[in-house]
Amino acid sequence: MKTLINQVSFEESIKGSRFYSELFPCQSQAQAKEIIKEQKEKYSDSTHVVHAFIIGKNCEIMGMSDDGEPSGTAGRPVLDVLKGHQCTNILITITRWFGGTLLGTGGLVKAYGGGAKKVLEKADSENAFEELIEKKAFSFCTEYNLYKLIKNLFSDFQIYGLKESFESQISISGEIAVNAFDEFAEKIKNLSNGKILL
Repeated sequence: MKTLINQVSFEESIKGSRFYSELFPCQSQAQAKEIIKEQKEKYSDSTHVVHAFIIGKNCEIMGMSDDGEPSGTAGRPVLDVLKGHQCTNILITITRWFGGTLLGTGGLVKAYGGGAKKVLEKADSENAFEELIEKKAFSFCTEYNLYKLIKNLFSDFQIYGLKESFESQISISGEIAVNAFDEFAEKIKNLSNGKILL
């Protein structure tokens, strides 16, 4: 299972209508609602802002909307494409500016499903996905004399979102895969002769 780490967008024109597909990393239903609301405000001149999302470790939360397009022609094909891409914690919006030519139900399914497919392909080509790993946050303080040893130890582990603050002591925080946490904590403890506990 993959999860999105960067926003990605793709635009195309079909029979005069402009379709703008955007992918967002999204961790909760509340966040999805907030992004959708922002999109509708941002593109208040558009005809439709269609969306679909998949959230949760086991893809347990899903949602979609046709946003005024004929039922089943927009949100459903977009969600189906997302489901087929084996990804979670992702929201897609496809904003349409109507260009005067009706596409018909088949044309709409093709346009929205195609827009979803193309923006996901672009995300793959830009390495905008990473494997979904359950992470655990950590933080600790260290003396300056141990800093170099700790940094060397970090190279043995995959650390996410590392933050360092240099004051009278060095404060270090970040996230690490849950299954690596105990080994990481043990090594930090040993390296500092038991002074540093995560």
